[in-house]
Order: sequence, then structure tokens, then C-alpha cells
Amino acid sequence: MFRSLVLIVMDGWGLSQRREDNPTAKAKLPNINKLMETAPLTMLGTSGKDVGLPGGQMGNSEVGHLTLGAGRVVLQELSRINQAIESGEFAANPNLTELLDVVIANEGALHLLGLLSDGGVHSHQEHLYAIMRAAKARGVGKVYIHAILDGRDTSPKSGKGYMEALLGKIEEIGVGQVASVSGRFYAMDRDRRYERVEQAYRAIAEGKGVEASGPVDAIEASYAAGKTDEFMEPAVITENDAPVGPFASGDGVIFFNYRADRAREITESFISDDFTGFTRGAKPALSAFLTMTEYDATFPVKTIFMPETHAAILAEVLSDNAVSQFRVAETEKYAHVTFFFNGGREEPFVGEERLLIPSNREVATYDMAPEMRAAEIADATVMRMDTDDDGFILVNFANGDMVGHTGVIEAAVIACEAVDTAVGRIVEKARAKGVAVIITSDHGNVEQMIDYEKNCPYTAHTTNPVPLILVDDSAVGIRLAEGALADVAPTILKVMGIDIPSEMTGKPLF
Repeated sequence: MFRSLVLIVMDGWGLSQRREDNPTAKAKLPNINKLMETAPLTMLGTSGKDVGLPGGQMGNSEVGHLTLGAGRVVLQELSRINQAIESGEFAANPNLTELLDVVIANEGALHLLGLLSDGGVHSHQEHLYAIMRAAKARGVGKVYIHAILDGRDTSPKSGKGYMEALLGKIEEIGVGQVASVSGRFYAMDRDRRYERVEQAYRAIAEGKGVEASGPVDAIEASYAAGKTDEFMEPAVITENDAPVGPFASGDGVIFFNYRADRAREITESFISDDFTGFTRGAKPALSAFLTMTEYDATFPVKTIFMPETHAAILAEVLSDNAVSQFRVAETEKYAHVTFFFNGGREEPFVGEERLLIPSNREVATYDMAPEMRAAEIADATVMRMDTDDDGFILVNFANGDMVGHTGVIEAAVIACEAVDTAVGRIVEKARAKGVAVIITSDHGNVEQMIDYEKNCPYTAHTTNPVPLILVDDSAVGIRLAEGALADVAPTILKVMGIDIPSEMTGKPLF
């Protein structure tokens, strides 16, 4: 018998036995705690090989939603790129070698742009080093590095160490010079806050910004000013009172981030003929622009790794069975409940409707408004359930992840309580209508707010498991097995009474 179902993703909400720095333990969560005590409950793996990443690598929202929607373990970009580097396939990639040859033919410089980090969420520094080695082997003479500091998926002041490691690699490989350093707050915006993007653009493309004699000096000055890596104001490295490496005619650029969402805006500012985000002037006269992965199918650039497609993902199966779908999230996670959940597909499936709730643009960081849009998302979901009979609803609450990234425990407690209230409202409505609910998360984050080794705020994701709660008043006596995110889609189909396709290698949890 067919059952309608609501999937609630409490983004960044993991499980931890620790209490002293755990907002999920400190917060008053009457709804979630009661459900965890009374409804079928299990734990899911969301990191490492459970989600197609290297062992021990923390998961993230992109990987999490991709796996939730696929119903199978998908080899993620980090693993794909690592394997290509190890096999030698990476250095021989035709799009990479073509760009290097174009730069050499134009007697131009190669600019390498990306997040300098081993966080493994948006990039990895080893990929930068691999490009540097390829450029050296190919004979590129001038290589400028535009480093973006992390401090979000890594410790807030880890950037200096990553920069010192990069300088060591520059000496070891024999190529490269750091030309600019920017915090990801500026260079990796995804909310169309173009006043931030402009500052990064000016530093990278034009060599305009805070000046420093060296990259480590620039980072130390930022720390002295009270700004951690994420929020470092874009700085330009100078020699003889001139910027080291602004863009010049004939130069080529490689953006080595592999996650698309935070790479799109600044990429567009470099390559678009009709960019309107800020007053840019003429488009940089670059000879070539190459991205590690496809950031947007409409961008007129080549990529090193094209996206892989997967058949019989959850959204497609539901559409093929004429099940109407409704997706709702605020701006910060809208791409995750649409593009990523649909396996990297922008276009909705037949029967799929979407609702974007605009995120709060009046605050710089969400510890200043930790409730985010949880109430509005709950309003929209409850209203939708009153007026429509969707077979499947996907809801994302961004609070745990976005406020968890700030490292502010007090704000994270408020964030968790806001999610609890919103979840309670949706569950109440679902029960009244006889609709099943699965509550889970995509990765850990908010359950750990202190770096135990460094005794400082912890702002990154964790490798902790996440909960899965099955709220179904007809599911009396069900015991859920422990599993991983790949098992959620098959479980959803089983609850809904729809056949599980053979392409889904995840297993139902009961």
C-alpha cells in the first residue's frame, strides 16, 4: 500500500556522547528527544567510505545529499581526483595539458586559484601540488597562486600552517609564487553578496587590496587584527611596490576547487561577458580558464573532471511512479535539496515542485540570527500539507550546520531549539494526515563546538554518525538496523510501498 512520506534533513546534526560542548545536549529539545525515545531510531555513517570519500574524511552537505538521493555509495570528487593523481591520469588530462600549452604559447602566466586546505570539503591542497608538478613538468615558467584560506572546514587559525606548507612545496617543486591571499568569506560566497566577491576579485585579478610583503606576513597581520582565516580581508602580495601577479593578457587560470556551489560566483566574475554583480569593467583578457569540476553547465570553460550521472535515483524513481514531490529549504541549502539530491541535475523531474525561502541577508554570520528560517520553512511545509497531497516532501533545516560553523555554543543551542520546534510542527501535521516521516541528517557538525586538542572553537564538520528516526504510527515493533546514508533512499521506498530498483545498492534499514 502506498504511503506518503516527509524526509526532514537536520543539516549538520550528529551524535556525540560528550555534553560540555554539545548544543544538542544542552538545548531543550522536547520534540526530537521524545521521538528518539519512542520511535524507531538508528545511527547512520556519513563520512569516509560510507559516502565514497577516503577513509576518515568528514562528510559534507553536498556529499550527504547526493548520497541520500542516490541510494548507493557514489565515488566522490575527492576520491576520483586522488585516484587520478596516483595513477598519473591527472597530469595527462587533455584539458589540463591543453591549458598549460596555451599559456606557454602565449608566454603568459598560470594562475592557480582555490581553497588552501586539507579539509576535503571544497578542495584539497594535494590537488594544488599536483597541478604545480604538472606545470613544472610541462615547462610553464610563471605560476602565481591565489590562496583562499579556510578556517571553516578546518581550525580557525590553521591557515598560517597551510601557507607555510605551500611555501615549502613551492621550493621543493621549483615553481610558483603566492600572489594573493583571501578569506573564503570573500572569495567563496554563494549568496550573491557581491560586495564580498568584489574585494576578492580586485585582489586576484587586479592586484588591488590590502598590501603585504609576503603571504605569512599577511596572515599574521590578519590574526593581529582579530580576523581568523575565513574572514581574512583579501590581501595582495607586492614586490618593489607592485603587485606580484595580477591577471594579464594571455594568462591562464585553473580553479582547483572541486565543489561547485561556492566557486560559481567568483568564476562568473572572471569569465562572463555580461557580468552584473558589481562594476567590473572589461572581462579579464585570459587565454584560457579551466575548472577542476563542472561548476555550471552554462559556463564557457573546460573542466578536468566532468560530472558522472547515475540512473534510478530516488527523485527519478518517484517521478516514474507518478509521485508528486515538494522540496523546501532556505537559500543556504536550497541547492542541496534540489541539484545535489537529484544527482547533479538542475532541471526538476516531472511532478517535482520547489520552494526557496530566502536566507537572512542582514547578518554576516548566523550566530547573530541562529533561528535562521526554520519557522518559515515549517510554515511552508505545514501549509503545503494542508493544501496539497504530495507523495514525497523533502525539508532541510540549515541551522545545525550553518550556526555550527560559527563555533558559538550559545547560538548553536538556540539554533537546535529552533529546529526542534519546527520539526515538532511538521511531525504533528504529518501524523494528523497519516503521513510517515523520516528525520535524519547529512553529516555531523553542531554536536562538537570545541577543538579538544587545540582548546579553541571547533568550526568544522565531524565524522560522527547521525540519527535516523522513523515516525510512522503503523510501524509498531520495527527495529532499525545501523547503516549509512546510502540506505535512506531504499528505506524511503520500502515505507512508501514502491519497488527498490537494482541500481540502488543501499539496503532498507528494516
